[in-house]
Amino acid sequence: MKAMVLDKVVDMKINPDPLTMQDVDKPMYADDEVLLRVLTCGVCHTELDEIEGRTPPVFFPMVLGHQVVGIVEEKGKNVHHLSIGDRVGVGWIFSSCGECEYCKAGVENLCPEFKATGRDAWGGYAEYMAVPEKFAYPIPEIFNDAEAAPLLCAGGTGFRSLRLCELKNGQLLGLTGFGASGHLVLKVAKYLYPDSEVYVFARSPKEREFALELGAAWAGDTTDTPPKLLHAIIDTTPVWKPIVEAMRNLLPGGMLVVNAIRKEEIDKDELLKLNYEKHLWMEKEIKSVANVTRKDIMDFLEIAAEIPIRPEVQEYALEDANIALRELKERKIRGAKVLRVSTS
Repeated sequence: MKAMVLDKVVDMKINPDPLTMQDVDKPMYADDEVLLRVLTCGVCHTELDEIEGRTPPVFFPMVLGHQVVGIVEEKGKNVHHLSIGDRVGVGWIFSSCGECEYCKAGVENLCPEFKATGRDAWGGYAEYMAVPEKFAYPIPEIFNDAEAAPLLCAGGTGFRSLRLCELKNGQLLGLTGFGASGHLVLKVAKYLYPDSEVYVFARSPKEREFALELGAAWAGDTTDTPPKLLHAIIDTTPVWKPIVEAMRNLLPGGMLVVNAIRKEEIDKDELLKLNYEKHLWMEKEIKSVANVTRKDIMDFLEIAAEIPIRPEVQEYALEDANIALRELKERKIRGAKVLRVSTS
């Protein structure tokens, strides 16, 4: 099969084309796994973190990609709920042990044996991939292949972030960063909390304009002060500064939810600006999002179909994965970027 392969960690400022198209063996699948013919695969900022070594693959060569939509072509003898021809999706969570206290409590994202798609196992930047049946989710028919891809990570993880905010209808929500996840969270928030206003912080004027088009009550730069203090803010940016800025914009008792697997830089000057009275006093909270659970993805797909959510996507051919990644790094973003691998 053809795959876009990462052979080593690189600095994309030095090597802007980190992936190479290679002919590799089609993956083998276990008794509890299915073999997917990949249709589409979303492009996520976490791939940049893998390429540049902030959360590196556990082995090389690695096939990245964890927002995968595919057709079940073959299945193991212990697969009982999926059939040949089913269209399914795969997110960041590739597998977990199923036996630890976290798995039994339904928070398998905290499992010490958590494996990530495209980091700990080959992902979807390829014509085929194998995945355990339990971690493949039927895709509602209402979504086409390209629309479905970002729902599996940007959507599912964004939905988990929104859940962790513990927002009530009518309370004010902030979104810092407005890429693939941010624009989906805004759509879900307006559906689940119709009386809540959403305020967006983004460096790019185009992203701010896009947020207003989608119904944001206000949009400003990361360092701007909104017209009102907020009950909760979700940060989806790859850098540290927005954390400090977000904390000063929270109401007493407000919560900042950081939806990022890694931050790109530790700017000591910015961190030193964290002031207890200004940023943390009055029982403000900071909570991180650790990946995503199966329930998050399944519940989000159901809600997204009810609304229905129509993600804004830009399609690229598989061989153009490096172009999509460079544009993502350069913040040339409107919605989500999706690789087209094959057709249904």
